Amino acid sequence: MDSVSDYYSATQLRLDRWSALREAVNTICRDEDAPQIADLKSTVVDLFDGLALIEPYWAFPGMAAFDHMRRQFEHDKFDDVAFSVARVARGLTTGAYRRRHISLEPDTADDDDHQDEEMLSPEARATTRPYFEVLIVDDASDQQQRWLTHNLTHMRRVEDDFTYDTVVVPSLEDALIAVLFNHNIQAIVVRPGLSLKSANSNEILTKYANNASGDVHFDQMKPEDYGPELCRLMDRVRPELDIYLVTDRSVEDIADLDLGVCRRVFYNQEDFMELHLNILRGVEARYRTPFFTALVNYSKQPTGVFHAMPISRGKSITRSHWIQDMGAFYGANIFLAETSATSGGLDSLLQPHGPIKEAQELASRAFGSKQTFFATNGTSTCNKIVVQALVRPGDIVLVDRDCHKSHHYGLVLAGAEVVYLDSYPLNEYSMYGAVPLREIKAQLLALRAAGKLDRVRMLLLTNCTFDGVVYNVQRVMEECLAIKPDLVFLWDEAWFAFARFSPTYRQRTAMRTANSMRKTLRTDTHADAYAAQQIALEHASDDVLLATRLIPAPTARVRVYATQSTHKTLTSLRQGSMIHVNDQDFKGEVEQSFHEAYMTHTSTSPNYQIIASLDVGRRQVELEGFEFVQRQIEAAMSIRRAVTSHPLLLKYFRVLSAGDMIPEQFRQSGVTSYYDTQQGWTDMWDCWEKDDFVLDPTRVTLAVGGTGWDGDTFKNDILMDKYGIQINKTSRNTVLFMTNIGTTRSSVAYLIEVLVKIATELDERLDDASRAARLSFDRRVKNLMEDYPPLPDFSRFHDAFRPDKLTPEGDIRTAYYLSYDEENCDYLELDGSLQAAMDASDEVVSASFVIPYPPGFPILVPGQVISREILSFMRALDVSEIHGYRPDLGLRVFTPASLAKLVAAKKK
Repeated sequence: MDSVSDYYSATQLRLDRWSALREAVNTICRDEDAPQIADLKSTVVDLFDGLALIEPYWAFPGMAAFDHMRRQFEHDKFDDVAFSVARVARGLTTGAYRRRHISLEPDTADDDDHQDEEMLSPEARATTRPYFEVLIVDDASDQQQRWLTHNLTHMRRVEDDFTYDTVVVPSLEDALIAVLFNHNIQAIVVRPGLSLKSANSNEILTKYANNASGDVHFDQMKPEDYGPELCRLMDRVRPELDIYLVTDRSVEDIADLDLGVCRRVFYNQEDFMELHLNILRGVEARYRTPFFTALVNYSKQPTGVFHAMPISRGKSITRSHWIQDMGAFYGANIFLAETSATSGGLDSLLQPHGPIKEAQELASRAFGSKQTFFATNGTSTCNKIVVQALVRPGDIVLVDRDCHKSHHYGLVLAGAEVVYLDSYPLNEYSMYGAVPLREIKAQLLALRAAGKLDRVRMLLLTNCTFDGVVYNVQRVMEECLAIKPDLVFLWDEAWFAFARFSPTYRQRTAMRTANSMRKTLRTDTHADAYAAQQIALEHASDDVLLATRLIPAPTARVRVYATQSTHKTLTSLRQGSMIHVNDQDFKGEVEQSFHEAYMTHTSTSPNYQIIASLDVGRRQVELEGFEFVQRQIEAAMSIRRAVTSHPLLLKYFRVLSAGDMIPEQFRQSGVTSYYDTQQGWTDMWDCWEKDDFVLDPTRVTLAVGGTGWDGDTFKNDILMDKYGIQINKTSRNTVLFMTNIGTTRSSVAYLIEVLVKIATELDERLDDASRAARLSFDRRVKNLMEDYPPLPDFSRFHDAFRPDKLTPEGDIRTAYYLSYDEENCDYLELDGSLQAAMDASDEVVSASFVIPYPPGFPILVPGQVISREILSFMRALDVSEIHGYRPDLGLRVFTPASLAKLVAAKKK
């Protein structure tokens, strides 16, 4: 039997142990006299013992049934046990227990046993009542527990929209374990009789409880405070869940307590019908999809279409003799729901007042923002909207240079003066990490010394990066606000929308951090800490300030925006994105300009199907986001373990760890890898709480240089063309595998199978290779893994585009539009005229964005001086796609005359 250390999550452990139990019992049934029968029986006992720690947190099959199976095994009723275990294992695998009662008795028929959840048609699944589980926390006797569950479940009615079962646990610690383990739980009933500690002792379960409770000192709490404290802890762990507190304390006592996300308090009464109705109402509040429902209802209405869009109601297709295949491919509903009208129960995205407005409000609740806005043309547009709404011409914006190109273009449109921040380089893998906090603070302090801090408007960072590097959002915001108390933060979370629905990830999201800081800044403890630090740092030098964890003033303003590509990591049609706002000055200062920017960049004919998918995607993550994100992480961890543990794969591949992608000085926890063949899994929680940067485990960066293929060739010629495996990103010698909420264990198994095939074929090819062929292979590997070009830092803007030489900000807008006149530009060849200009010490200035793919970030922007390091990097690039560079002409640069003219004009 596999040990606990072999598993990243208890969910995987549970499923695999039930499967192992089924196989072991079946083997015993087939041959009770086999020589190894004693070992098999011992294995079954161990499996039952292991499952006994896990099963109390689930409604199916239930502890009564589980204990009955154990007793049957102890009395050698192996056939009965085999039948029951098989039913349980299949029910868990197929999800059948969510649709119907599964009898575990051998003499009962189950005609539906062969039906997997996935085998049902979408129509059949849509008509099935959704199932969930209710967690009751009460240290009651077995008889009292049965009484509680019977009375509550007895309230269920056929006409209810949902159905549920109950799970009863005795303690606060067990409740924390349950909600971090059982993804079926949607509601929690906290009763007065709960205790504190769990009687279970298990490595994974204890880890869950410790991580969830954090710095709470339980030993200092009174028993009557356990219930309210559990409500507060749920706000940290699973804020999407509904909590109901049953208490015998007075109204006055409860009114003074912080009850976190508690929906309602019941005062010492056993009104089970009222509790039942509240539970259903709470789930219904998350299940509601105002716009999707309105669109479905609209599609059913008979209408006469006398407006734009011939495709509306599908008329232009059904009447066609030539495009019937399109109608057959997409089906009727998508066209019945197409319209350009905003009536008939629908709404306008540009000025919502009905179902779109409601849908955005529900999304705001789900993602923890103060306002949320939908976008139907991607996060590129969201980024431009936020920048245009907040940045005025001449404002200074600090931005990481290797951010998405939409930010660079947005800053051009806004007329910002840009200070580019350099991320730490990962030269060995031709990629950048993220911007160290010290670099950001240094730029802010320099701008303050130059008297320009009042013009600094925004800090723009990507969290997490494409390669999975995640910032310590709270520390960045706190220390930057300590220098610039009204700084606006734009966090590009295009690849991080899913993070809200994992307790580990959530602490590093923009909205969660903004809400936390708004509370912290108002506390007396924070005010005292700030006052003490101000005295200590009264005459401190910049070096001291850079080395100190700065505390923001209590009067600092929390102004945070996050843009998310819902379609990239959650369920949404392509280009479905959201803007989340948590800005204390939004209503008074930004709202009007934001709506103007939103109108500027948003189509007057938005795609209603995309809006509906955003609405439904929000419903999904509120109800099952925790489960899906957990499975996503499990899939990625399985890839890590498989590659790291396979001797053949290790000959040609290596999964890059946190130690590879994050320098040691930014990993205060000391964690270097999430999985080690000697020690097993590392607890992520510690590094996600402490470190300056952490690595998102759902991104698996695989070094492939050992195969002799560069990343682009490995992606296109091997993975895609030969095996049909699609990926997004490569670098010179790596490929990035991204798991998502749709990734299955079968997909992971196929990927590992493919990698083993590739490694096997390489082994065979090299075994038969001639000396020359082997030498050629070794040279290709050396070129990819050792002879890598160093990544260049941002050089500087030319003086023609800088207000002065005190600080590095540059006028990217002027440079961008100066290049519109061809007379201002020329082309220089990398190995010819450009090199000659460098040798003559001429200043050569880029007239374009130059973006090689990979790595996919601009190594040059308009107005930037081309350094020798940048030229060396470009000459060493062996990629076929470089945006902004024409191989037939060369690099587009400004003529010396155009630059001299601009400099002369500035002096006047």
